[in-house]
Amino acid sequence: MTRPATLLELQAHYGARYRWLLLLAVMVGSIAAIMSSTIINVAVPDMSRHFAVGQERAQWVASGFMVAMTVSMLTTPWLLGRYGYRRTYAATMWLLLAGGLVGGFSNDFSLVLAARVAEGLAAGVVQPIPAIVIMRVFAPHEQGRAMGIFGMGSVMAPALGPSLGGWLVDLLGWRSIFFMVVPFCLASLLMSSRFVPVTAPGGVAASADGAGLDWPSLVLASCGTLCFLNGLVQLHGGLGGEAALLLATALAALFLFVLRQRRLGMAMGRGGANAPLMNQALYADHRFAMGSLVAFTYGMALFGSTYLLPVYLQLGLELSPSHVGTILLPSGLALACTIALAGRLADRKPTHVLVSAGLALLALSFALTLTVGLGSPLWQVVGFTMLGRIGLGFILPSLNLGAMRGLPKDLIPQGASAINFARMLGGATGVSLCGIVLEWRLLAHGDALVNAGSSAARLAAFNESFLMLAALCLLAMLAAWQLRGPLPTGAG
Repeated sequence: MTRPATLLELQAHYGARYRWLLLLAVMVGSIAAIMSSTIINVAVPDMSRHFAVGQERAQWVASGFMVAMTVSMLTTPWLLGRYGYRRTYAATMWLLLAGGLVGGFSNDFSLVLAARVAEGLAAGVVQPIPAIVIMRVFAPHEQGRAMGIFGMGSVMAPALGPSLGGWLVDLLGWRSIFFMVVPFCLASLLMSSRFVPVTAPGGVAASADGAGLDWPSLVLASCGTLCFLNGLVQLHGGLGGEAALLLATALAALFLFVLRQRRLGMAMGRGGANAPLMNQALYADHRFAMGSLVAFTYGMALFGSTYLLPVYLQLGLELSPSHVGTILLPSGLALACTIALAGRLADRKPTHVLVSAGLALLALSFALTLTVGLGSPLWQVVGFTMLGRIGLGFILPSLNLGAMRGLPKDLIPQGASAINFARMLGGATGVSLCGIVLEWRLLAHGDALVNAGSSAARLAAFNESFLMLAALCLLAMLAAWQLRGPLPTGAG
């Protein structure tokens, strides 16, 4: 007897519990991807010393991953349609596994950076899949609970990752953090062979005869993202001419990308060969357009703070990597608990209220860094990090669901990729922006991270960088209030 493989066969074989088994299978892969994106931050100072590279160059270990992940997630709908869920998912897990092994064994910084880019490509393809699965196989009134359970599992990676990573960096050095994704990748490969269907979204068979991948748009998106981030770096370095050229190139690439998406969208309606990477019909839905704006701004604050916080704790407050892990562990656990509660609330409470409340708490946590000094007790630092993670818990389950609930079913895969693209593009921008603003404020206060010991001037520079993130959260609240919409059918 052959093992069930298509969506209908798996649903018939496992019954009502199948949707939860499928969610668990994609959750394990997402944990591996999220862990690879966040765990590196606690090792950046140690890696910078090992390879004798400056903070600006070492930062590309984090931002290079973000750029690769941002661009590759645009390909997820096409990959799922051509190869199906199982082959796409398994291929990304093998690539993520290879990146972890190569990065861990490498003795060259360029090879480490290349391994991080490979991991980012894999993580980008995986990121939209859970949202697509939840919107496809769960009833509307169950989607918030499913997103909350998925979120609770997936946030355990950033909750436990920095803690374990900090201890491993102290004991074994930075290489050990690359190997942490290996067991998760192996487990996800085993589970995907049993529970992830071979079919494409909608339950139809994957087909190699469909539309081809829109490579010109992918090149434009990659070029625009890289030029934008490099332009920010050059602008901070005082190279105004080069910065202006790079930013102008990024703007031109964005204009050509949008123009091509509109043209392909119209051609597709007339039976054109290639489907757009980002269907502009998505933005005809007001909630999705506002949700994308929130996702971009929120991504800047989220990933910018994920990069900035470990650096602040180690080089600003002079804590060891293991102490950093200890401080971040309670906040990660608070996030996991909050996100489970918020997932249930997402089925019952308006999206704009939950997202706005989360953004307000996140902004407050950034502002509270002003009260922390070199002699502050650790509980104070733990307190403001926990407050921020509680805020994140209210945002994560609600934002994607609130933005995509008004979309037609055939646009859900594109919608999941597009809103994740917006968040990750904001994240890549936030990581670079935090590094730039921090260096700028350090220079203004007459300090540098290479100097031995911290100082009041250094803490002031960090505080001003966190205040910038707080302002971004408050700005995102303006768009979040536009996410008003009806509650899902069947909500209690």
